[in-house]
Amino acid sequence: MLRGLSTITFFAADLPAAKKWYTVFLGIEPYFEVPGYLEFRLGDYQHELGVIDASYAPDGVAAAPGGAIAYWHVDDVTATFDRLISLGAKEFEGIRERGEGFVTASVVDPFGNVLGVMQNAHYLEILASR
Repeated sequence: MLRGLSTITFFAADLPAAKKWYTVFLGIEPYFEVPGYLEFRLGDYQHELGVIDASYAPDGVAAAPGGAIAYWHVDDVTATFDRLISLGAKEFEGIRERGEGFVTASVVDPFGNVLGVMQNAHYLEILASR
């Protein structure tokens, strides 16, 4: 049974540049760092965003963005999306209303990873119930 998001991992060919970019975007330093890998803890549940040197990527990992998109809940999709674009990310899918209480957008970071952001009514309900 899936119990919750543990870690999302992105690959970056230039790990020092990725560390700098994500530190600026997130406004925090990584909490954990070893050669070739770093992690940030984020949000209400301290989920982990890991960034790994691309030389450690498993065989067959796509060089182009694709596959599943993980969405991080944010308070303001438009402001977050605009900030990501201003930091050099490229639009993957623009801001979309998905239904009452649900808005999504996604970008490709400068290292080729898809980063989704979302306002999610269910997330807020669960958060309020705790």
